[in-house]
Amino acid sequence: MFIPIQGCLLEVVREQYTDFYRDKERWRYLQKLDTKNSLLSLDGFTDSEGKPLDFIADEAADIAETVVNAVMVDRLKAALPLLSDSEQELIQAIFFDGLSEREVGARLGITQSVVNKRKARILIKLRKIIEN
Repeated sequence: MFIPIQGCLLEVVREQYTDFYRDKERWRYLQKLDTKNSLLSLDGFTDSEGKPLDFIADEAADIAETVVNAVMVDRLKAALPLLSDSEQELIQAIFFDGLSEREVGARLGITQSVVNKRKARILIKLRKIIEN
């Protein structure tokens, strides 16, 4: 059995081969989780020599807009439980799980256009709840 090391194939015993690919899949899985959960690596905050990078605060950021967005997110979180279970499931799949309308339709056994219409109707309902 062979594993690739620095562009070359290295002959190894079965146990080493299994360990190598198990570790490789584990690394890929952890990277996927980091991306899904929007985790940042500390490596991203250092230069090529490993020295910490200096960050400058963005003074152009609009604090009022940030506060309004935070309030709207809080209202949205409060409004979601007011939806039916099927409506919550659809919103969860599209906006939080990141599935496409086509994928949600396949999961629910309906067409993409039906998913789109339901999503639009739910968003209108949420907007009314939030504005009141």
